[in-house]
Amino acid sequence: MIQDFVRAAGEAGIPAEPLVARGYDGRGLYRTNVQGWYLKRDRSVAAGTDGEFYVMSVQGGLTARLRGAQLEPSDPPLELGRGGRDGESLPLDEAIAKRLAGGATWG
Repeated sequence: MIQDFVRAAGEAGIPAEPLVARGYDGRGLYRTNVQGWYLKRDRSVAAGTDGEFYVMSVQGGLTARLRGAQLEPSDPPLELGRGGRDGESLPLDEAIAKRLAGGATWG
């Protein structure tokens, strides 16, 4: 699904952007080594131009602040946010459809 999204976003002309992650503690934003598209408005998950799925939270710290954080791809869940504390979950296919429908102005 993620690779199909990347292809569709490219065909739709939705520009990729440098992705930014939050620290695990919820404080601070960190540049990352990945370009792509956020899949949720809260920017907690994203698809990279490499066709991989990323959870947008990192350890953080001084080194990450200075050099940027290194994201590692994750296996995409079929439901985003399932089991989360806020109770908001969204099927991955719906998140992808919403992102494509929103185009370049989404987020």
